[in-house]
Amino acid sequence: MELIERINHLFNASIETKQQCLPTLSRPLAEAAEIMVNCLLQGGKILSCGNGGSAGDAQHFSSEMLNRFERERPGLPAIALTTDSSTLTSIANDYAFQEVFAKQIGALGHPGDVLLAISTSGDSLNVIRAVETAKEQQMKVVALSGKDGGKLAALLHAEDREIRVHSPSTARIQEVHLLVIHCLCDLIDTLLLGEDA
Repeated sequence: MELIERINHLFNASIETKQQCLPTLSRPLAEAAEIMVNCLLQGGKILSCGNGGSAGDAQHFSSEMLNRFERERPGLPAIALTTDSSTLTSIANDYAFQEVFAKQIGALGHPGDVLLAISTSGDSLNVIRAVETAKEQQMKVVALSGKDGGKLAALLHAEDREIRVHSPSTARIQEVHLLVIHCLCDLIDTLLLGEDA
């Protein structure tokens, strides 16, 4: 019975975190979706990055764009910078691990593209370097962060958007980040295709 109680606690903690975040996340989420759609309509692409579970989130977002989310549509240009093991390990070996995303953005990013930067702490050095390089490439940034936003929050400009989950728990932050990603996918489809029937 203790395990059942623990499961109930975990479900309720996740639900409570989502409910607490909704009032502060809805506007930046809508604005982030508009930034992404404007990028796509102008022929740009969305690059995404993160570490660990956030790397999985970056790949999840990219796959929903390239394939489809819940509605039929042509694929949308998105690249997860977390998936090419040869590139990641060569950059980490030849330069430094903190450069694994920045070097890719320097090669692939163009003005008008968007970087989806994901860090639950906001202090991941390679994600911070990714944002710095994206700004050098004249890209906009949508940042998914947590806790107090970390160093990542200070790098963002007025045209960027931060979607920050105020929670001390990495697991709760990641759970909200996944919901945020699904919201972004739905909003992008809605803005591009109109309301579904």
